[in-house]
Amino acid sequence: MLYLLDANVLIDANRDYYPIDRVPEFWEWLLRMSSSGQVKIPFENLEEVASGNDSVANWVKEHSIQIRLQEEFYTHHLQRVIELGYAGDLTDEEIEKIGRDPFLIAYALTDPTDRVVTSTEVSAPSRIRANRKVPDVCDTFGILHCNTFELIRQLDFRTR
Repeated sequence: MLYLLDANVLIDANRDYYPIDRVPEFWEWLLRMSSSGQVKIPFENLEEVASGNDSVANWVKEHSIQIRLQEEFYTHHLQRVIELGYAGDLTDEEIEKIGRDPFLIAYALTDPTDRVVTSTEVSAPSRIRANRKVPDVCDTFGILHCNTFELIRQLDFRTR
């Protein structure tokens, strides 16, 4: 399985659970998982994190080559995700609101049986259009998804 990380996984981990300066083991583990091909972050989601001005943005900039998903992007997957996962007639404001999430899901759509989208977003099935959450859009396409804690259980993160 290849776990594709949403930007919020890195941002929330640093802010809430595994600050880079206090739990460097988590960040080293992410690099090992990336080197082994089990965890990657699409370019668009890396850009989202790197645009910040904090320790996680600096970490991403320093390690972007190693953690970045290196593959061709298929625009027809993105169009499909936007049209069927959100709505075919999104306004400019709605497109801005959904941000880079459709890219993450489009990369997973390349191989939905062997890719898992990892996000800290929580399912909210009643939401529509630009308010849909990543897990719900993944469900629309039969894409596997998990949160950060499921990721670390699946890939066996340990500090010892």
